Amino acid sequence: MFLLDALAILLCLAAVFGVVNHHFVKLPFTIGLLLAGLLGSIGVLVLDHLVPSLDLARTVRGAVLQVDFAESVLSGMLSLLLFAGALHTDFGPLRQKLTPILALATIGTLLSTALLAVGSWLVFRASGVAIDFAWCCVFGALISPTDPIAVLGILKAAKAPPELAIKVAGESLFNDGVGVVLFTLALGFATAGQLDAATAGHLLLVEVFGGLLLGLLLGWVAERTMRSMDEPNLEILITVAVVFGIGFLASRLHVSAPLAAVVAGLWVGNRARATAMDERTEAALDTVWTFVDEALNAVLFLLIGIEVLAIDYSRSAYLWAAAALVPVALLVRFVSVWVPLRVVRRQNPVGRGALPVLTWGGLKGGISIALAMKTPEFPGRNAVLTVTYALVVFSIVVQGLTIGKVVRVAVGKPA
Repeated sequence: MFLLDALAILLCLAAVFGVVNHHFVKLPFTIGLLLAGLLGSIGVLVLDHLVPSLDLARTVRGAVLQVDFAESVLSGMLSLLLFAGALHTDFGPLRQKLTPILALATIGTLLSTALLAVGSWLVFRASGVAIDFAWCCVFGALISPTDPIAVLGILKAAKAPPELAIKVAGESLFNDGVGVVLFTLALGFATAGQLDAATAGHLLLVEVFGGLLLGLLLGWVAERTMRSMDEPNLEILITVAVVFGIGFLASRLHVSAPLAAVVAGLWVGNRARATAMDERTEAALDTVWTFVDEALNAVLFLLIGIEVLAIDYSRSAYLWAAAALVPVALLVRFVSVWVPLRVVRRQNPVGRGALPVLTWGGLKGGISIALAMKTPEFPGRNAVLTVTYALVVFSIVVQGLTIGKVVRVAVGKPA
């Protein structure tokens, strides 16, 4: 019952804040909800400081901590949102840019994880926070992926050119799965103290290729089943069943659910749309999955804002480390974009504005917070949680609100 109560409260708050933002604040929808949750949380902290007898912050923090944010995102929302994003992605342009997209999602994410591990270790040491290098590797892995949920929503508002938007969106769809696999490897290394190359390679192959094959198989089954009928509601139910089936099977087969959801979404959104759907089914499918996408986005970004109450800000060293890691993360993002694009430049020349837009548009989101919260207790865990939250909020609010200007400057469009 608590889960239903929490969902009811979040949906009501999202609707109310969404209406207020639409009529008065007029920020992009998801950013407006994040700021509403963040400002509401800060208001609770301020009121608690002014009237300590209310004990408001502790009470609200206790309620927030009852919501398992990591489980809600990783096992609940993520596959649904990735499937919805892939469902509305045209595979034709994606296929043309597949080489740079895969290079960014693999080489870029690996490079970013390594550089951020070193950078965060140095910053934490300079801030007086003692964290083992192994846990800095975990931090590098969880903060490296760009969040497709944040990126896809903000790209729509930024009106980026299609050729550029498909690179940003495509990278975000695929590097999520790669990032989760790297996080699993780094977490195994940090908790066990060692991880041999054979085990790591096996896990990487099983997680990545297993996820791709699972998504391909379930997408194909959905398409073949939908070919045999003309029932829009039943066909939509099949797509929902595919996503939940991915979550069920991936956890038991130990393969990547995010990658499976992306592949299945691409297959259904392109192949099945062309061979198994009439116009009526297409319209109904788009309507339902657009609503699912927008509603879950609203809840997720509101949750991110509210989660400030679950973060420990008792040590100023954590805040100094967060402030120092913002420019470090941006520099690492630049390098991890430049290197893969440099590698594939002969076969796929970099278009105008790609480097600055990919760098500034590499938004972090709920998946980074969820992965950070999934870590077990270790010396410095609160510092990692605080820094992760700060980087995500900076990314979504500052980079998200200015990406439109960066796009216009980078591609030479008038403001």
